[in-house]
Amino acid sequence: MLSDFVNKDRAIEELEGNAWPPPQSETTSLVRGVHDLRKRPIKNLGLDGLRRLISQDVGLRWLLPVALDYLRDTAPDEAVTGWYDDDLLTAVLMRKEQTWRSWPELARHLNETVKMLTDLPSGMQRHVEEFRTKASDLL
Repeated sequence: MLSDFVNKDRAIEELEGNAWPPPQSETTSLVRGVHDLRKRPIKNLGLDGLRRLISQDVGLRWLLPVALDYLRDTAPDEAVTGWYDDDLLTAVLMRKEQTWRSWPELARHLNETVKMLTDLPSGMQRHVEEFRTKASDLL
């Protein structure tokens, strides 16, 4: 599994060795939520926390492998049922081109996982095509 190296008992804050200062009182709930999620052990993030951090480009070094393992593990069932965890898959697919250039093996893994999915909704298919365009020379 891609995430075997990730100590899921630790929080992103611990793994990065970088404690953020508390958010200012007038900040948004998104910012407060991200600050809170960085302090939770990865195993306690849940899919929504994982999606939220990934979509904010926080802790990608540790969270993308965890998310990709989850997506790969669930792809066969999702292909059969036609139900997709759109939020997490979208968050992963929409990372910047530089993310995939930094970790080309993750880009290839994601591409192989997406190939397992069938009958993607048109919006999701568009995200897949955008991802493949960004990472075309890596796949």
